[in-house]
Amino acid sequence: MQAVCVDESGKLDLKHIPRPEPKDEQLLIRVAATALNRADLLQKRGLYPPPPGASEILGLEASGVIADIGPGVKGNWKLGSKVMALLGGGGYAEYVAVPEELVMPVPSPLTLYQAAALPEAWLTAYQLLHFIAKVKPNETVLIHAGASGIGTAAIQLVRLCRAIPVVTAGSSEKLKFAEQMGAAAGVNYKEEDFSEKVLQFTEGKGADVILDCVGGSFWEKNICSLATDGRWVLYGMLGGKTADGDVLGKLLRKRGNLLCSLLRSRSLQYKAELVRSFTEQVLPHFQSTDPPLWPVIDSMFNMEDVEMAHQRMEANKNIGKIIIKIGNS
Repeated sequence: MQAVCVDESGKLDLKHIPRPEPKDEQLLIRVAATALNRADLLQKRGLYPPPPGASEILGLEASGVIADIGPGVKGNWKLGSKVMALLGGGGYAEYVAVPEELVMPVPSPLTLYQAAALPEAWLTAYQLLHFIAKVKPNETVLIHAGASGIGTAAIQLVRLCRAIPVVTAGSSEKLKFAEQMGAAAGVNYKEEDFSEKVLQFTEGKGADVILDCVGGSFWEKNICSLATDGRWVLYGMLGGKTADGDVLGKLLRKRGNLLCSLLRSRSLQYKAELVRSFTEQVLPHFQSTDPPLWPVIDSMFNMEDVEMAHQRMEANKNIGKIIIKIGNS
């Protein structure tokens, strides 16, 4: 099969490698598409190695059709069925073998290219909101990078549970799009102090939940934005790993909860429970809710143009997910 591999210099290159065989309780998926994630950029630079036993090939999600069914598979899966999957790696290839617990059916309104935008971003957003922050109706949720794949998913999921999404983004175009998706308010963090706007929007209370992929450079404004007894959920460090100053003192005075989470390194059991919950609680809303939930697609690139796709993400140009077409939809 063809796969996108990382060479010694960190460049992406198409190569022919052996096709994987499904092991016990695994499904083999013929991949139609995968989607980019920030983790791909880090892994390419040698900064985010895959978990033990995971494929060295980039790609944390994929959509496609079932090409083979391994021994011991318990579910009622059928060859040729359209599916999408959360991966530990391996999405940038024509085939990938996946534990059946991490595979989901594709909602009928979506193409396979659209479905590729779902697993990593939507499961991450769902996990942060419900497994980690335990968001409640009418709470205010501050979402950083509101026009990203996770951000656009989080806006819709916050609305679905009748909470109130507020976002930050780095351009008026991204803010406008986020508000079209359902954000109640938005702040350009490059031009304004988002903590002031959050406090103004909440009439001085602050955000009950913060979804933070920025980290270091936002810590002080995050704590200022946080409501008393609020939950600050850290899941990325795009703004640096260090925070100088009275971090703990200010957090303590707010009785704030700092909750940290990564999805890729979680156990199969944890991911399986997350996929099961998401399949039951969220997937039906991609066809039954008015308006339905919808994955936001920024752009699509062919497999041979994957380097261009990475450049677009590195330049922070994308609104929603960047899709890599691997096979036919």
